[in-house]
Amino acid sequence: MNKKILLAEDDSNLGLLLRNYLEAKNYETTLFVNGRVALEAFSAGLFDLCILDIMMPEMDGLAWPKPLESLIRISPLFS
Repeated sequence: MNKKILLAEDDSNLGLLLRNYLEAKNYETTLFVNGRVALEAFSAGLFDLCILDIMMPEMDGLAWPKPLESLIRISPLFS
C-alpha cells in the first residue's frame, strides 16, 4: 500500500514538480493550492504525511500547528 501525501503548495510549477517527483517514488500525492482546503482534507484523516508551503492563500503552513493539536497524538517535529 502506497503512503498518501498531502502536498500544499500554491505555486503551480513547484507544486506539479513536487507532486510528479513524489509520485515517481510511488507516493500517492494530492496537491492543494489553498491552505484552508488542505487543512480540511488532512483533518479527514486520509493522509499519512503533509508537506506544507509556508505562504499560501487563506491559511499558511505556519497557522497549521494549532488546529492539528487536536488531530494528532504526537507533536509535530517542525512547525
